[in-house]
Amino acid sequence: MAQVLVRQLDGKVVERLKKRAKEHGRSLQSEVKTILEEAVPDYEGAWKRIERFKKRLKQSGRTFSDSADLLREDRDR
Repeated sequence: MAQVLVRQLDGKVVERLKKRAKEHGRSLQSEVKTILEEAVPDYEGAWKRIERFKKRLKQSGRTFSDSADLLREDRDR
């Protein structure tokens, strides 16, 4: 796994991070890691999961209406 070093981080920022980590019951390192992971979501992975889900729905034989069509129909009333 890669490591990241952040230089010249303001002490006040570190204190706020420590406070936030404590509030979440995590270490400072774990809190910073969580913040970074949430800041750059895995969109490619998410789209792959969506496609797998759509494939499973299609294979189930059930039919689903297109929500965009339903919204348009509702707005046209």
